[in-house]
Amino acid sequence: MSHAEKTELATFAGGCFWCMQPSFDQKKGVIQTWVGYTGGNTKNPTYKDICTGKTGHAEAIEIKFNPKIVTYAELLDIFWKNIDPTTLNQQFADQGTQYRTAIFYHSIEQKKQAEESKLKLEKSKKWDKPIVTEIAQSSTFYVAEDEHQKYYEKNVLHYQYYKVGSGRDAYLKRMWPTKKD
Repeated sequence: MSHAEKTELATFAGGCFWCMQPSFDQKKGVIQTWVGYTGGNTKNPTYKDICTGKTGHAEAIEIKFNPKIVTYAELLDIFWKNIDPTTLNQQFADQGTQYRTAIFYHSIEQKKQAEESKLKLEKSKKWDKPIVTEIAQSSTFYVAEDEHQKYYEKNVLHYQYYKVGSGRDAYLKRMWPTKKD
């Protein structure tokens, strides 16, 4: 890729950030992903800080992508198919504001697309409960410690155990039976 090609950022909070990275990493057009923390007030938080639930931050993923290869709408679709958008401040076994679901937009166009995609899902009646995923302006993204980056590759067995044990895997397979891992 030449330096002249335009890239964009997308930022999503979907509960445990370990579980968000694989689906985006395998998407053509995604250049790089980082897991970290955003949406709160604490400067330079650590994983230990985040686990207290007192920083205001959510575990999140930031995605650098080439919009000529993968659209923001396609990334939104991946996001929705990796979360339960009906649980407030929780994703599966993880509870607390740090595990909330959110779309942190980087432009007015991203905000518009996020709102449209949320409305489309609400109208689909796929869920019996309301969609509570927030849509908010992006703010400082703090990259998590190295051991959390690409956790699914570094700690394959623990990651698989967590994904299944948390209930995420069974939920996603039930809600999106044709979704590929």
